[in-house]
Amino acid sequence: MNEPILIDSGPILHETGLVHKVLEPPGPGPYRALVMLHGRFGNEDVMWIFRNAAPVHWLKVAPRAIVDEGDGRYSWVRQPYGTWPDLPAFDEAVTAVTNFLLALPRVYNADPDQLYLMGFSQGAAVSYATALSHPGIVRAIAGLVGFLPGGCGDRGDLEGLRRLPVYMAVGRDDPLVPYERALGCAETLRQADAELSYHDYATGHKLNRQGMDDLQSWFLALK
Repeated sequence: MNEPILIDSGPILHETGLVHKVLEPPGPGPYRALVMLHGRFGNEDVMWIFRNAAPVHWLKVAPRAIVDEGDGRYSWVRQPYGTWPDLPAFDEAVTAVTNFLLALPRVYNADPDQLYLMGFSQGAAVSYATALSHPGIVRAIAGLVGFLPGGCGDRGDLEGLRRLPVYMAVGRDDPLVPYERALGCAETLRQADAELSYHDYATGHKLNRQGMDDLQSWFLALK
């Protein structure tokens, strides 16, 4: 099985703006592209357990977040435990992710109309923030044990989520994203008229085997 390649220097890093790992599919493209955003205190290595959720012929890329927390750990925003940053707090992360997405057609022959985000925990929040800030930039979002930025709820502010396919995985025993908050985020997605595929599981801050199967089924069903 091919393994992802680290890009931490050179012209591709300059073009994309973020250190990342990439797994290019067989064939000439253009490719559907899945950008996998890790959570708080993660890095570009941790999202590859989800590599098989999307079809093998998709381009898969995992960027490193922008806030260096030390010891090889990175975050998209600084987030003290139990706090939920508002949408403006994600501006720098959204800019970095947006520029990264827009570079993929140039550097990896991604289809600009077939860009997808999958975020874990804080990475899910960045995914939602990117869609809210730039409606239409992605075709769908998979949010894994994550949350919406704080303060989202005004219908006029949620236009970027309208009719957007969203897979949302929730851990009923999650100690980091409380179940009640996750339920509130799901309700906000429904109010935004997102095409929500909601799933909760008897697990903590992770995706269990059933969740992996459901996520793979969701990706396969995307048009």
